[in-house]
Amino acid sequence: MIRKLTALLAVLAATVLTGWGAGSAVAAPAKIYLGGGSGILVLKGGNSASACTLTTIGKSNTGKLIGITAGHCGKPGQKVYSETFQDRGQAGTITYSASDLDIAIIEFDPARVVPLRTVRGVTINRIDTAPPAFPTVLCKAGRTTGDTCGVAWFSDSGVHFSQMCVIEGDSGSPVVVGDRLIGMVNAYYFLACVGPETGTNMAPILRRIGSLPQYGGYRPI
Repeated sequence: MIRKLTALLAVLAATVLTGWGAGSAVAAPAKIYLGGGSGILVLKGGNSASACTLTTIGKSNTGKLIGITAGHCGKPGQKVYSETFQDRGQAGTITYSASDLDIAIIEFDPARVVPLRTVRGVTINRIDTAPPAFPTVLCKAGRTTGDTCGVAWFSDSGVHFSQMCVIEGDSGSPVVVGDRLIGMVNAYYFLACVGPETGTNMAPILRRIGSLPQYGGYRPI
């Protein structure tokens, strides 16, 4: 989903101008709060960005603060902003994207970003790699449609299909059962909110993250 960033670009321009002149006081950067279910903006260039949803945020064994979203939301090197706190500057950068799993990894600035365990009505306490079986009810928190739930129709080790309502901008939304993160939203078929929704399960996502030395041992905050 593409949205205009005129307000963001105006803030960035003002930021560049701030601090010119001798003896100017430099204020500590305002904090940016992000968690699974937060809206994010991936800068595409010019005054446009793609709007997606953060799946989860946590740390690797190397101490890096990273997040996950859908791969089609952006490419390595693109800047990421919080949709809610976009006037507080850049939150992170996409460092990895894979089309086969449709996942992307965002490396966040730990000096600026405060990770959240709960966003909207969804709390992520742990990751569950077991495929959800019919008729398990799956829920998600998305930046466009908010909290919605639906029955899981089918799932295997890699993907799931459910009746959750999703539309553009919900890509990357965390899919949960209770407080367990089981996957992310990647797409829908046929009609928005009619579905079905489909997404990647956490088992292949964790395997891929674990194959990257700098991000191995990922755990949610």
